[in-house]
Amino acid sequence: MEKTNRLMELFHTLQDPHLVSRFQQMCGVRGTFSRTVGSASTVSGGSSKEVDRAHSHNNGACHHHITGEHQSENLAAIGAGEGEKVQSTAVGVRKRIPEANIVKTHGEEGENAPQNGALVSAATAGGETFGRGPAGATAGSDISGKTGSDERETEKSDEGPGSLQSSALKPLRKNSLTGDAGQEFLIENRFLYYLFTFGTELGNEFFYITFFPSIIWNVDAFVGRRLIMVWVWVMYLGQCMKDVIGWSRPASPPVVKVEVFYNSEYSMPSTHAMSGTAIPFSLFFMTYGRWEYPFTLGFSLALCWCLLVCVSRIYMGMHSVLDVIAGVLFSSLILLFFLPALDLIDGFNLTCRYAPIIIISLHLGLGLFSFTLDTWSTSRGDTAQILGTGAGIALASHVNYYLGLMPDPTPDQLPFIVPPLSLGLVGMALLRVVLGVLVLVATRAVMKAIAIPLVCWVSGVPSGDVRKARQHMEVELPYRYIVYGAVGFNVLFLVPFLFYQMQLS
Repeated sequence: MEKTNRLMELFHTLQDPHLVSRFQQMCGVRGTFSRTVGSASTVSGGSSKEVDRAHSHNNGACHHHITGEHQSENLAAIGAGEGEKVQSTAVGVRKRIPEANIVKTHGEEGENAPQNGALVSAATAGGETFGRGPAGATAGSDISGKTGSDERETEKSDEGPGSLQSSALKPLRKNSLTGDAGQEFLIENRFLYYLFTFGTELGNEFFYITFFPSIIWNVDAFVGRRLIMVWVWVMYLGQCMKDVIGWSRPASPPVVKVEVFYNSEYSMPSTHAMSGTAIPFSLFFMTYGRWEYPFTLGFSLALCWCLLVCVSRIYMGMHSVLDVIAGVLFSSLILLFFLPALDLIDGFNLTCRYAPIIIISLHLGLGLFSFTLDTWSTSRGDTAQILGTGAGIALASHVNYYLGLMPDPTPDQLPFIVPPLSLGLVGMALLRVVLGVLVLVATRAVMKAIAIPLVCWVSGVPSGDVRKARQHMEVELPYRYIVYGAVGFNVLFLVPFLFYQMQLS
């Protein structure tokens, strides 16, 4: 019993947003926020349920436990964003509802939830409970002990020594669902900011659309296509697990939202941590022995890559420590079972005459299943995008095999020797990447222009508002699947064929 209690205590500690906040402070991240301080009667005279509900509306937190007392509120809109809550309906279906569309049944004006990127005052930023000032004042009081209704208070944590070196910044990209730009924050250590920004980009779309093709076009197509297979399954299972568990992002405040792009998605497990574990260690697993390089070098690079991505998600305020640990462990478990089966799966994709039908059907079926796990969110589109890419790569490998294009090297040609770096080698690699990515971008643009109106016409959904149209499963799944299936196919078939014709192979 005592061990169980200790385990639960550790569990809650690793999930505590104040742990994330303290790490951000250690790294020189300071938040600024503007909040409307609620009336004294709301805190002292209101019910405890009202207080709990007010605190549950922190940005990045979509809490799932709403009592029946509040289910009579008029809730409308789809998707979770800043300041949103979750309603459990009578039939147990989770819905993420924007706070802005909630009509209070108690006739009061609700407290404005702190915005993303917000942090409590310097006194509370060290991990103390939000809502208390230096003298222990509640949320209904300002730091001097005064109370009032709708008193606008702005606090900044850049006071004191070193404030002249801090830089005021905002998140690089807007929220993918709500379009919210996030709130300003202060950076006191620019090196760590750029380091962890680079680390978190190792799990974003721009990295994927350049890194995987670069491996295929410049290093080893055999390794590249198998690496994408691993990535597809790891990301798919991670996204599904997010929707099944349905945990919210760390609450802000106390956490500073350095990034808000994925803030409307669920948190557990961290798919950045999953891909940051799967990609480097799978790459090491597939290339060691196939290419000549020291074991220590390969393992060290994979470990550093993994740690950089994982720690960056805590720095960005997107995940708790528990989310990241769970992502690493879940990814490791998937690799334990999936990597030994790669030869069998890849051989089936190449040689089975029915492989194209099975590949298309399997990936579509997985997409349909994932779309039933939750209401519409940006994660559903990402899942369809990942599955489409995987299907396109698998189809291209099958076509290449039957046409005799890009044959795999024979065992007597292995191991490969890493060629010495030269200006010509680097220049040719960059030329392939630039030309190839231009082809992929053009493919995506053309297919997107064709697929959205076509799918909307077939499904009978109005195509005037693309954002609303894509909230329909019958539009989002086939549109993403078609567009990124074409992109994946061209990565492994069309672009290498063009390189061969242009003598750039």
